[in-house]
Parts: sequence; C-alpha cells; structure tokens
Amino acid sequence: LKSNFDKGDFTIKYILSGEGAGEAFSIDEYTGDIHTLKSLDREEKAFYVLQARAIDRSTGQPVETESEFIIKVQDINDNAPEFKNEPYVSSIPEMSPMGTTVIQVTATDADDHMFGNNAKLIYSILQGEPYFSVEPKTGIIVTSWPNMDREASEQYLVVVQVKDKLGYSGAYSATTTVTITLTDVNDNGPTFQHNLYTFALAESAPVGTTVGRVMAEDADIGVNARMNYSLDDLEESATFRVQTDPVTQEGIVTLAKPLDYESKRRFAIAIEAINDHVDTRFLSYNEFRDKTMIKILVTDVDEPPIFSVPVFEWKVPENAPVGTQVGTVYARDTDAANNPIRYSTSASSDLRKVFRIDPNNGTVSVAKPLDRETAAWHNLTVTAKETKENQLSSTVSVVIKVLDINDNIPTLSQDYQPYVCEGTQAGELIQMISAVDADDPMEGHHFYFSMVPDKHINPNFTIRDNQDNTASILTRRSTFTRRDRVLYHLPVVIMDSGSPALSSTSTLTISVCACQPAGHCPSGGVEALALSMGLSTQTLLGLSVCLIMLIESL
Repeated sequence: LKSNFDKGDFTIKYILSGEGAGEAFSIDEYTGDIHTLKSLDREEKAFYVLQARAIDRSTGQPVETESEFIIKVQDINDNAPEFKNEPYVSSIPEMSPMGTTVIQVTATDADDHMFGNNAKLIYSILQGEPYFSVEPKTGIIVTSWPNMDREASEQYLVVVQVKDKLGYSGAYSATTTVTITLTDVNDNGPTFQHNLYTFALAESAPVGTTVGRVMAEDADIGVNARMNYSLDDLEESATFRVQTDPVTQEGIVTLAKPLDYESKRRFAIAIEAINDHVDTRFLSYNEFRDKTMIKILVTDVDEPPIFSVPVFEWKVPENAPVGTQVGTVYARDTDAANNPIRYSTSASSDLRKVFRIDPNNGTVSVAKPLDRETAAWHNLTVTAKETKENQLSSTVSVVIKVLDINDNIPTLSQDYQPYVCEGTQAGELIQMISAVDADDPMEGHHFYFSMVPDKHINPNFTIRDNQDNTASILTRRSTFTRRDRVLYHLPVVIMDSGSPALSSTSTLTISVCACQPAGHCPSGGVEALALSMGLSTQTLLGLSVCLIMLIESL
C-alpha cells in the first residue's frame, strides 16, 4: 500500500488492522508493503478483509482516510479427492444386459471448483474390466460384459480410481473398492446325476416307510432352486409316493401300499423333477424339468401262514353224530419256501373238547354229542403253524352254530290252578293256558291243544285251541256245586309243529269254589283242596302261614 502523500522520506507510518492482521499478515510501517506471517490455506479461509491507515509520524494524524481492501487466497491443488459414502456395495441380477447401471460412486475435492482444474474430477476402472466400466465424469458403474453368470462367479471387487485436475500432470488421486454381487435368476433347470437309482425294501415295511431319497441338482439358489417331484408309475400300481423335502429339495420316496415279495419283487418307476418357478426368458419350459428311473427291490421276509378268510362260520345240526365233518380251515405259507402247515385248536376255546381238528388238512369234526339247548354257539380258536424254518404261526376264529332239531316236548308254561265257580253256566271261560318248548325252530313255535282222545265225551269241560299258541278251558255244563264234587281232573294234550312232531299230556286240577259276586274265588281253590284231603279250610290256611314264615326265616 502507498499513500499519495508518501514522499519517500519515511514521514508517513502505515498501520494494518482487520482479519488476520498481526497473525496472518503484517505491513512494513515505512514502505506499506504487506507480508504473510504464515502459510495460508484457502480451504480454511478463502479471503481476508483488512483496513489500512497512513498517519503522520510527527503529529500522529491521518494523512488519508482509512482504506479497506480484501486479500483473496488463490487456490492451488493441495487436496486429494475423497470418496464419500464408503463402502460401496451393490447387486444386480445375473444375465443382465450390457449397460445395466450398477451403482454410482461419488468423490469430492476440497480445492476451488471455480479456479482452474484443481477440483475437476475424472473416474476410471483399475480393477474389474472387462466386466464393468465407469462413466468418467459421473462415476456411474455399468456392466460391460453380456450374460454374466452367477454360477460362474457370484461376486466381483471393482476398484475405481478418481483423479483431480482431469487427470493431468500433478493430479492427486484416490481409490475405492465396490463389491458387486450377482443375484440369482432361474437360468438353470434341475438335473439328475444318475440315470438309475436303486433301493431295497423289506416286504414287511409298514406304509409310510421312507424308501430312499433322490436329488436333482440345480445350480440356482433360493426360490429358483425349489422343485417338485412326481412319480410316473409305469405299472400304475400307486405303491409309492414322493414328496419334496422343503429344506434339502430332495425327493423323498415313501411306501403307499403294503408290499408282498411273493406277488411282486421289483418295481421300475420314472421320477420327474420340475422347478416351481419357471422363467422362459432364459430357458424353454422343458429345460426346467428332468427325469430319471428308480428301481425298488423287495426283499423277502419270513411271514406267518395266512388263512383264506378272516373268520370261518359254519353250521351243524345238534343231532349230528360223532365224526361228522363240520368244515375245513385253510391257511398257506405265502413265503417262497411254502412250508407245510399243521393245525390245532386252543384248549381254552373248547374246554369240553366237543370238536377235533385234523392237524394235516384242517378238517373240523364233531367229537362229542351236541345239544343246542346246552350250547347253541361254539367259538374255536384254530392255530396254523409252519413245520419248518422259524415255525411261525397265526390264529383264526371259527364260529360254529348248532342248529336246532325237535328233541324237546312242549309243556304248560306254568303251574295253573284253575277253578270253576258254583253257578257257572255252560260255555264260560275258566282258564287261559299256554305252552313252552326248549327247542328253537327257525319258523318259530306253533302249539296245538286238544283233549285226550276218548270214546266218551268229557261232560264237564272242553278245550278250545285259539290258534295263537294259547287255549281256552271252557265249561261244558252248568250247576257245579261243592256238595256234588270239589275237584275235577282235565288231561290236556299239547303238540308242537316239529318234524317229527312231539307232544305231551298235562293234567289240570280244576276246583269248585264258592265265588264272590264278581267271580273271584277268595280261597283260590284252597278250600276245595282241603276238602279233598279231609281237612278244614282253617287248618290248611294255618299250615300255609306257618310254611311261609318258615321260608322267610330261612
């Protein structure tokens, strides 16, 4: 700085004040030259506002008004660019087309953007070509290689360099690493590693047993590797089924129906795997599926004999003579050895040993006389046992129904004590009777009631068959009196409907009673019985009371 009044005789003194005066800047009080006291940093302070005064040394008075001026710090390239927002991580789908934007990296430079090229940046790839490139001015990374395959390389480390001064001489630089991951798309189908899988399973395996696991390899991951398995049962037996393990994506083959080594010893089944999610942008539909063959061998297991039916049911008449064949049980050894079988009955199921069984052919015959009325049903337990190998056995129930024959006579259903009142008229009903029979005819009971055949007709009573297994006892005359006779005996013939028919004769004792007006006999015929025995009524009643008391005390 120099005052217009400065003659060069050093009579004027220069004084500096304001920002940085005495710290960053000083002024020569004689010449007005301004000097820096330290290194300046534009990035810390880009300009300073200062004031200068010129005063007369002798008077101390200003020779000019105070002047203000600005010192602007000029930028030099003293700062390297820096990447922001590190680390850089990005992902794109595999098989993305060339030019697909991956990510943008951004660097900044503290130098002056308005002065020269100090803060003008340019980006380049140090590592990652030829798969990726970067736009020099924007830092946008794009793919530069077609159809990048995740299955070949899943992750790339791309090193990007940034330089200031547009990369010219004297430029500063910085680098950053961008981690780029290829995400999976469904560009691979499942593939079986073998043309044939062989498994073995015992014929005794229960339904639901796992036969084995097969795996179709799929280079994809996640949802793109999910698949479903299905069986193409060439023999349409539906003996097996398959389901997908949700964790391992294996096909689990399980047993759906019981096996039998003797009827079928091997199965040949085609199995197919197909992706759940199909993307025809990359493959045709058929390329998302694959087939292979499964061979399942059934191994033999020694099994007990099997009866021809679950339960044997037979019938035999109760009059069948000893030795009569009732029926034959049949069991066979289903194993390939087809061992001979012997039969026997459980002693607990035939305690009386009413039947016997032929141990060689299983024929059951009558061993003791039968009686339906004693035992109408017999439940036998028959055992079939192999005579060789492990001597395995099995049992079956044999139910034998004893058929009825007419071998029991009919009898009166109860001990009837009929009476006839004095003064009863001819044709009056004095008693209804019925019969019972221990037999059990298939068509049901039908009884016939009649008088005992006689050349003389009974003048006192008659029997009327009601055709419903009952009969009515009717008076044939009137004027019954106890003075004439107190008891009458009436034989009754009862015949059943069996073949041949059986009959019996029962005698009814009919007493004459002095009945009350309503026809009720107060003594119930006891008086007539007493008179017939030569006892008084009071005596007989007394004996009856004593007898009842004796019974109750017992």
